[in-house]
Amino acid sequence: MIEIPSDLHKDLVPLAFLLGNWAGAGVHDFPGSEKCNFGQEVTFTHDGRDFLEYRSHTWVLDNDGNKVRPLESEHGFWRIDADRKVEVTMVRNDGVVEVWYGEMAKQKPQIDLVTDAVARTAASGPYTGGKRLYGYVKSDLMWVGEKQTPEVELRPYMSAHLKKVVTPEEVERWAKALPDDMPDDGIAFFK
Repeated sequence: MIEIPSDLHKDLVPLAFLLGNWAGAGVHDFPGSEKCNFGQEVTFTHDGRDFLEYRSHTWVLDNDGNKVRPLESEHGFWRIDADRKVEVTMVRNDGVVEVWYGEMAKQKPQIDLVTDAVARTAASGPYTGGKRLYGYVKSDLMWVGEKQTPEVELRPYMSAHLKKVVTPEEVERWAKALPDDMPDDGIAFFK
């Protein structure tokens, strides 16, 4: 279910499907780096202004699904215009700053992005750009990222399947919104 907060800036309504806390797992595979499974936590929030704030943390998982060590962290801001053009500014823990542009698909919650500008610190590794695809599929958030360096052509390097994290406060709010005439036994609810 996509919920549109009453205080969400009107320009951000098409991006409302991103709002909330997400968690899940994915695969990381790029030449010169360790191939691994990773866990991820993503948060999209808003404060009433015309952007969403984005935070992502990933970590390497062992074969049993336990956290081993941090992998990547990102922080950024997402905007969308009246023509469904999306703009993302993002900074990563490895010293890369990016500007991404793309668009939201018509009639479905899907966003295609490509880097427009990349700035790197002296400490960051080689990186020249990338592409990303985000989609809201059956109430889950899925994404795939492609990456290129001077030595490696553009290719997929990370993808993940994330589930919405529900807080106790959200459950309480939903419970209060249920009609008063709900059946007592729960079975009649499904008849």
